[in-house]
Amino acid sequence: MMKTLKKMALAGLAVVALSATGLHAATTGIAWDKAPNNTNDVAALQNGAKLFVNYCLNCHSAAYMRYNRLRDIGLTEQQIKDNLLFASDKVGETMKAAIDPKQAKDWFGGTPPDLTVVARSRSGPGGTGADYLYTYLRTYYRDPGTATGWNNLAFPNVAMPHVLWELSGERMPLYDEKMEHGHTVKVFKGWQQVTPGTMTPLQYDQSMGDLVSYMQWMAEPAQNTRVRVGVWVLMFLLMFTFVAWRLNAAFWKDIK
Repeated sequence: MMKTLKKMALAGLAVVALSATGLHAATTGIAWDKAPNNTNDVAALQNGAKLFVNYCLNCHSAAYMRYNRLRDIGLTEQQIKDNLLFASDKVGETMKAAIDPKQAKDWFGGTPPDLTVVARSRSGPGGTGADYLYTYLRTYYRDPGTATGWNNLAFPNVAMPHVLWELSGERMPLYDEKMEHGHTVKVFKGWQQVTPGTMTPLQYDQSMGDLVSYMQWMAEPAQNTRVRVGVWVLMFLLMFTFVAWRLNAAFWKDIK
């Protein structure tokens, strides 16, 4: 039990560090990969919600998101109750972490941060917050020199263990060497799979894309509706402008 709690706490405290040093990681780690934008793909969002509930809500809350809001991505209340409602009894409640925040703070000195708007709150020269999360979730590797046995190319010396390692398997980064300003530097060139996971590398990348898309959607569930309404409003204004222009011409045509 204590091992599980320590693992959960490490994950939470790592994201605290990510919040404070996300921009620094962007400049010292590898370049961020472009995250797929699947916020209009209902199947991708449902898969992302499943991953989020099963792997993220153990430590983190999404206190500004209610379970019943998942109806907006095509899930019924019964499906939510049967498949996603583990830390609460009511569909109308917010997504709270399985761990007790007070106990987490007492035991480990810090409360795992809320992830509701994490995809919108982090960005930098390397790209958007979604790009960072997508790269971060896909660049873990074994490192015996760290306390957790894991490290991350997007966030070097990260304290958070790779909680998704059973899906991805274990792999090691491969490097080329080149000269820069008279010094030899390592340049990341790819991955070597050490042990297989339950998913292929392609399936894992797609799943992380779904998870990040869900976190994008969760950060602003009304975004797609807002964009659709905005397009119709602009079309109406353009049409109204044309009508007003022609009416103005008709009203003033006999006045010289």
